[in-house]
Amino acid sequence: MTNYKELLKNVNTFVFDYDGVFTDGTVILLHKGEPLRTANVKDGYAVQLAVKKGYRIAIISGGKSDSMYNRFAALKVSDVFMGVDNKAQIFRDYLADNNINPENVMYMGDDIPDYEIMLEAGVPTCPADASEEVKSVSKYISHFKGGEGCVRDIIEQVLKVQGKWMNDDAYKW
Repeated sequence: MTNYKELLKNVNTFVFDYDGVFTDGTVILLHKGEPLRTANVKDGYAVQLAVKKGYRIAIISGGKSDSMYNRFAALKVSDVFMGVDNKAQIFRDYLADNNINPENVMYMGDDIPDYEIMLEAGVPTCPADASEEVKSVSKYISHFKGGEGCVRDIIEQVLKVQGKWMNDDAYKW
């Protein structure tokens, strides 16, 4: 089996699930039904840096809220698919529409709805607290749980392997 770090050399696209990856999976419903989630600032830093460096980033989530959309807009991520019931189809369409080879895609998911995509992505990854089914098909399991830095972990590893970490543009948000 190939060392997963060898696979990171070819990554030019990051695709992430949201709940359970960018968050710990906990959703607090406010009195009007709006979901409240927490987010890790270090994950956000890594995302905006990857965007600055020209990587494609997409979010495919079954969840949907204005706060999710606003967070990614602030991080300059424009490919955000929310309220998705068939993640694999959105993933395939996204790759086809943007002429992306699946081998160049790092996907991070944490639960059964992510499983099918993980079988197709070149570098399937997951947080430390992902479901056993997802862990079984991951080429890398982060040491960090969802919402606790797993996104930063994998983006940082890709940028380091490709010699793009801690360059001059890293010091500005």
